[in-house]
Amino acid sequence: MKSSRDELAPAFLPLEGSSPVAWAVADGLTDYDFALAFMEERVAAIRDGTASELVWFVEHPPLYTAGTSAKEVDLLATDRFPVYATGRGGEYTYHGPGQRVVYVMLDLKKRREDIRAFVTALEQWIIFTLASFNVKGERREDRVGVWVSRPERPALADGSPAEDKIAAIGIRLRKWVSFHGISINVEPELSHFDGIVPCGVRGHGVTSLVDLGLPVEMYDLDRALLESFESVFGPIEPA
Repeated sequence: MKSSRDELAPAFLPLEGSSPVAWAVADGLTDYDFALAFMEERVAAIRDGTASELVWFVEHPPLYTAGTSAKEVDLLATDRFPVYATGRGGEYTYHGPGQRVVYVMLDLKKRREDIRAFVTALEQWIIFTLASFNVKGERREDRVGVWVSRPERPALADGSPAEDKIAAIGIRLRKWVSFHGISINVEPELSHFDGIVPCGVRGHGVTSLVDLGLPVEMYDLDRALLESFESVFGPIEPA
């Protein structure tokens, strides 16, 4: 019998004696092609042992990305924003101003060679972070990402409660070093998600911290992410 993601241990700590994970925040909007090239170079260096693990905080200009499972029918607006085919897992997603993207470059050989547990750990990191703003983030067994219930809205046709996605996850591994990562909506233009079926999930919406009525700035989210990182992934320090 397979374990659910809720049953997997959330901590994904490194081997004893490992160096702290470095973190860096990019200024302004980061070009997507530049981000891909940077990750490729850094992941190779981590695997070679010439660079430390890194979590890299960026914002992108408006764009759509297609994961390895993306279906053409889920791209609803083909000429709205640039579309990038990428090797990460998952389907279509949107990135843009007001959304924090965190590229997570970790050596799973120093932690646990378990992709499912790694995704669970990323979800747990997001859930811990949202809790610092009194937001209850939840995982769903049949959907990757983090969701929030919207009891103020009518239930869906099948009777299930309304809920919105607030954070997405899409990763890739190369020789057990991860790249790509997570995105959390602070205050993006939510209508920009209308050009895709986000992550291939129909019938649910997308929300943000500001949409939930919270006056959160990007800096506030970054601080919360850094504070909650250590309990899941271990020590962290500025690059």
